Amino acid sequence: MNDAAPLRRIWLCADDYGISDGVNRAIRELIGQGRLNATSVMVVGPAIGREAVAALQNVAAGSPRCAIGLHATLTAPFRPLTMHFRPTDGGMFLPLPAMLRSGLLRRLDPEMIHAELMVQLAAFQDLFGRPPDFVDGHQHAQLFPQVRDAFLRAVKQAAPGAWVRQGGRLQPLAKRLGSPKALLLDVLSSRFRKLATNAGIPFNPDFAGAYDFSKAPDFGVLMQQFLDGMPDGGLVMCHPGFVDETLVGLDPLTKQRETEHAFLAGAQLPPLLALNNVTLA
Repeated sequence: MNDAAPLRRIWLCADDYGISDGVNRAIRELIGQGRLNATSVMVVGPAIGREAVAALQNVAAGSPRCAIGLHATLTAPFRPLTMHFRPTDGGMFLPLPAMLRSGLLRRLDPEMIHAELMVQLAAFQDLFGRPPDFVDGHQHAQLFPQVRDAFLRAVKQAAPGAWVRQGGRLQPLAKRLGSPKALLLDVLSSRFRKLATNAGIPFNPDFAGAYDFSKAPDFGVLMQQFLDGMPDGGLVMCHPGFVDETLVGLDPLTKQRETEHAFLAGAQLPPLLALNNVTLA
């Protein structure tokens, strides 16, 4: 570590608390070990309730810096909390590709999206007794056209002290070309940042963590790439978890969650953070 360089405080955020007991347990373990300092909660998930919330609050209370946010969910296989939400597919939200396509074609109803998000924000308030510290979106749906306007309006109304997550990177273009998924997030985030700025809603200045889960790459190598050049206040997204039947039934991202957990819980993370002048405290 370069002693002359100031430490950069970043967010290392685990998504999907509430999707399954195995994911919940992994996230709580890592927070307790000081290996995470943020997690976002799915209030529509099958593994969220008073007991899971109390357990998360207890472990977060022992962390010097742990933010708990709402993981706003608008894609299948999850179901809306509002009765008349449309469009749906068999009672579930639309799958991710259909949701993005509908937004791009201006076929969504922003008022229905806003109403659903207000209910999810209210559910978080009821469970935790307070608004979320930040709000992001499952599968980055908060960045989609039509969704982003409704999303920012709901956050402004129901959680005015919260910050929101954008998914764009600050790296030079030459370093960003290797990941089509991350490039799409860059494009979607550009407009999202402008809208958030106009609304006076703060957001993370930089983002990392997107990669092709199906290729099961070396997560330690990826983490070094994520941390490279990450500024103070930047956010690295991760998905640690233990695989259980509930997770398998809901999400294609399974074994890679255990790979991420093993790295985050292991001996390599602290020296890697120090090498990059990064702290979670």
